[in-house]
Amino acid sequence: MSDWPQGYGKRVLDEVDSTLNEASRIAPTLSGPEWIMARRQTAARGRRGRAWAQPEGNLAATLVMRPVGEAKQAALRSFVAALALFDACVAVTGRAEGLALKWPNDVLLNGGKLAGILLESTGHGGGVAHLAIGIGVNLADAPGADAVEPGAVRPVSLVSETGARVEPELFLTELAAAFARYETQFLTYGFAPIRSAWLARAARLGEVITARTATSETVGTFETVDAEGNLVLNTAQGRVSIPAAEVYF
Repeated sequence: MSDWPQGYGKRVLDEVDSTLNEASRIAPTLSGPEWIMARRQTAARGRRGRAWAQPEGNLAATLVMRPVGEAKQAALRSFVAALALFDACVAVTGRAEGLALKWPNDVLLNGGKLAGILLESTGHGGGVAHLAIGIGVNLADAPGADAVEPGAVRPVSLVSETGARVEPELFLTELAAAFARYETQFLTYGFAPIRSAWLARAARLGEVITARTATSETVGTFETVDAEGNLVLNTAQGRVSIPAAEVYF
């Protein structure tokens, strides 16, 4: 099992409104990156402000950090976090079979949604003052199908799909260690190796998918993710680069 990575703080809370909210509160006082884990959240949220369910035994954690560089570079940490989640799942189960990464921010297991990532940031002079990477993992239980919008990927849990029972704090240690490794790679070599590793684990690469925003829908073959992290689809109208959307299979 991995050790806690050097240079990263850790605080474990019995209860909090949201680890993302806690990250915002403590960010100005931190001198380095810090992981926050809560055993219970009273006001958790997911993408686009949706409520996020956290049954007992699941992981709810946020990494708050002060990244160097422009905001668009900071946003690429979602790929770093996704790779770290993939590796943490392999570390605790001993298997990579059935795991895949769904653009932009989900981890799938046997076709179902196991984990989600949500980035929030505060700006500073064209860059990012603080970045919070919120992560939820269905370790012990998963919300019912009625908890997600029609057409969305069904939620699954690590226990239901693999039989592995993993305590949240143990999973957090594996996650933090993996994130530290990929973050070092990102800072040293840039996005290119992160992008390549992500694409090697991508769900539905080369297949027809649908990307939806609040105002449009694009159907096309999932060709790649470009150097800026955009989804690239080959459509009837040509090649389209999409910076943000919800993906449906």
